[in-house]
Formats: sequence, C-alpha cells, structure tokens
Amino acid sequence: MAPRPAAARPQPAPIDLGTRESAQALLRSFFRIVEAWRLGPREAMTLLGLRSRSTYHVWKEGRAGALSRDTLERLSYVLGIWKALQILLPTDAAADAWIRKPNAAPPFGGRSALERLMSGNVSDLYEVRRYLDAQRG
Repeated sequence: MAPRPAAARPQPAPIDLGTRESAQALLRSFFRIVEAWRLGPREAMTLLGLRSRSTYHVWKEGRAGALSRDTLERLSYVLGIWKALQILLPTDAAADAWIRKPNAAPPFGGRSALERLMSGNVSDLYEVRRYLDAQRG
C-alpha cells in the first residue's frame, strides 16, 4: 500500500504590497524607525529615494497611495536593517545608536552606516543589510 500524502496545511494568502493599506502600514513602520534613529526629513527622504518634500509630508501624514517597486525595495532594506540591529545589539538604545557610529568594517571604511546610506543608492541599503545579516550568521 502506498503511503498517504500528508494533509495540506492551509497557506496564508500572499500579502499584496501594492495596496494603499500596505503602503500606509509600511510607511508607519518606516517613520517609527526614522524617529528611533533621529533622522531628519532630508535623511529620511534620501532613504526613501524621494526628491519631493510634498510627497514626503503626504506619506508622513499617512496619506500614501500604492508605492513603487523601488520604494518597496528601499523600505524592505530599512526594515531589515532595523530588525538585524534589534537582534544583534543588547538594547534598543544601542541598536538605534549604531547607525551613526563610525565603523571600521570593510563596507564602511571608518564611516558610519548612515553616511553610507546617505549616498541615496539602493545598493548601499543592500550592502548595509547584507553586512548585518552576515554578522547575525
């Protein structure tokens, strides 16, 4: 007799990140991180890849529509960086301060992670995230 297949477990429906509700939830998380890291509007806009202050303020007020793929990618990296720091460092204060501290590790060359992130390039967000993920093991 052939073995019976395991009962299929119900899978949660995939999250549609293209909705207005998802955009607003992601941006609420982003702005909490901005506050924790003590970033100014200019720094936050750079992380988001924004040039428009009006768009920034609309998003900050919770009135965002669907976000572009670029913005979703940037948000994903920022949220991942924040989460990795929460795991790696012993306190919230230490995790939030790390972003501004000079770092001798190869990706930073004595600069802080924030200085690297302020280039505005998605690749720099990726590199900081990759560095922290490697530190987590």
